Amino acid sequence: MNQVTDSNKGLIRQTNEALILSAAERVFARAGFGGATMAAIAEASGLPKANLHYYFGSKDVLYREVLSRILNDWLVSTHGITEDADPRTALEQYIRAKMELSALRPDGSKVFANELLHGAPVVKELLATELRRLVTDKAAVVQAWVDAGRMAPVDGVHLFFTIWAATQTYADFDVQVCAVLGKDALSPKDHARATEHVVGLILRGCGL
Repeated sequence: MNQVTDSNKGLIRQTNEALILSAAERVFARAGFGGATMAAIAEASGLPKANLHYYFGSKDVLYREVLSRILNDWLVSTHGITEDADPRTALEQYIRAKMELSALRPDGSKVFANELLHGAPVVKELLATELRRLVTDKAAVVQAWVDAGRMAPVDGVHLFFTIWAATQTYADFDVQVCAVLGKDALSPKDHARATEHVVGLILRGCGL
């Protein structure tokens, strides 16, 4: 009975934490760290404010968790970029995954972009360590593909910068994109069209 109870408690905790993190992502994207309040995040999550403090302690801790979740979700999609993988397939899957995140989680991208625009006070060390190591490793994979004649000569590190810029613009600058397209919001069809454009453009640039 205790095991069932503990399991239920764990599931409830996971569910509540996910609700809070998603709500915090939305609130931080719109209000920024300074303008966001625990009360607003609680209201957006549908949970009592006390739950936020119970699970995360403070707004600072919650903000760090939001940023960590965003970065982790972005990095997971790089796992298919390995030396023995097909370059076209691996890069296409990565680009499509990033475009999907921009479509489904635009607030996450905006929160991260805002953090970087303010000098990355919270994630700067993470960028210089974990992200730097990952990009260095994946750029080495790209170079191995180039050396093996499996793709055109490109700078691996800057290839990732290009992918990030091309994919995240549909989240970070969606207002600009919508204004130019004459739309109030991007539809699934718009995102699909953008995805095919970005995938084709980058793969052709890589000789794939």
